[in-house]
Amino acid sequence: MTSKQRAYLRSLSNKLTPIFQIGKNGSSDNFIKQIDDALEARELIKITILETAPEEHLLLANSIAEQTNSNLVQIVGNKITLYRAKKKNPRIELPK
Repeated sequence: MTSKQRAYLRSLSNKLTPIFQIGKNGSSDNFIKQIDDALEARELIKITILETAPEEHLLLANSIAEQTNSNLVQIVGNKITLYRAKKKNPRIELPK
């Protein structure tokens, strides 16, 4: 992913509200499955990491991105943004 594409996704994510929260239980298999389904439906999602999360924000974000085959767009404070294009009919058109 190029920096231009990442900047475009960041601009789209400004108006998004987080749809998941990661707390003291961390990221279980069921949680990863829910994120995977949300990425397939929405392509771009935000997740809030609570203070009680067992891991560091960067480690947790990279782990989730790797497990869901998505791109980590940004980490700002306690919020992470993930992107993955739909397999059929992607809605978000990335700049070249």
